[in-house]
Amino acid sequence: MIDVQKEPEDGCYVFGLFFDGAAWDHEHNYLKESDPKILNSKVPYIWLVPSDNKNDFENDPKVYETPVYKTSRRAGVLSTTGHSTNFVMSLFLPIGPTSTSDHWVKRGVAALT
Repeated sequence: MIDVQKEPEDGCYVFGLFFDGAAWDHEHNYLKESDPKILNSKVPYIWLVPSDNKNDFENDPKVYETPVYKTSRRAGVLSTTGHSTNFVMSLFLPIGPTSTSDHWVKRGVAALT
């Protein structure tokens, strides 16, 4: 468990995001299926640590590259970088031992601000 009362040595804590299409298993600390009739669920505190090396998680079968969007619409104008103006960043989140990254891609799981 992170002590969010103290500032981290590196990076920052983020809170206030919501999952669209999934939920967080607080007992095991990974993505799980949404609860029935719950459209959005809270993302727990996340410790963002800066890294130049995306390859640390890119091919990890137990991680889902979760896109973070400003709105649930997931559409926006392409900027000069080629990214949608609605896209914020990617979070690499752990997934359960029996699921795959493709499962969460097909569900369209994302985090929303």
